[in-house]
Amino acid sequence: MLHVATAHYRSPRWIEIQTRHLREHIAGPFTTWASLEGIDPVHGAHFDRVIEQLGSHAGKLNNLATEISAEAEEGDLLMFLDGDAFPIAPLDRFIERGLTQAPLIAVRRAENVDSPQPHPCFCVTTVGTWRELRGDWSGGPVWPGGQGHNVTDVGSLLMRKLELAGLPWVQVLRSNRVNLDPLYFAVYGDIVYHHGAGFRTENLSATHRSLLRSSRGPGSERAKRRELEERSEAFLERIERGGSDWLAELI
Repeated sequence: MLHVATAHYRSPRWIEIQTRHLREHIAGPFTTWASLEGIDPVHGAHFDRVIEQLGSHAGKLNNLATEISAEAEEGDLLMFLDGDAFPIAPLDRFIERGLTQAPLIAVRRAENVDSPQPHPCFCVTTVGTWRELRGDWSGGPVWPGGQGHNVTDVGSLLMRKLELAGLPWVQVLRSNRVNLDPLYFAVYGDIVYHHGAGFRTENLSATHRSLLRSSRGPGSERAKRRELEERSEAFLERIERGGSDWLAELI
């Protein structure tokens, strides 16, 4: 059994998109577990289980994993998926092959100033491995950022736990042929799409701040946020209309 853990925040617009693509691209049995903070409970009908919770994104995913682990078998699969992420190709064989190479498969956003850690926009492991690691999506451990200062982010503690256990992980990297943005609107491993700006763009990523640094002027960051919001909305509307023209533009 595959258990999908996902968190949506304030907007229900990704729910139908995500759950439809899960049905299309997972052949085996699976269940969906969701956190829906700030969203009308009626949308919970799209999921098998909804866990009401507040807090950080990492905390919500950790809590979902705890609930799943309380019921699942050791050999069951545990998939983390951001609310604005979904598979775009058959997943079963991809997961099977990946888990023969390492006990955990995850996106690494190398394009985000070479971030080294697993990212929860897409991650798969077994319930047994998660329990053994005492898996945790929190930040904490640091690495040198783009400006020479130490940084941390969601997934850094999980990276450290893997290191301490001596366990490798399969890194699923960005595979866009066309990049509409250096970080957002991403395809990883030709298997999963992550919008990246699906729920908030209040804070620019390290990648965007790095690009702005040499040309920063009054209002430049505000203008970039507005540009990203407009581009995100336009691309989401294309995805909502269905079809594959939006995906063909990326790959």
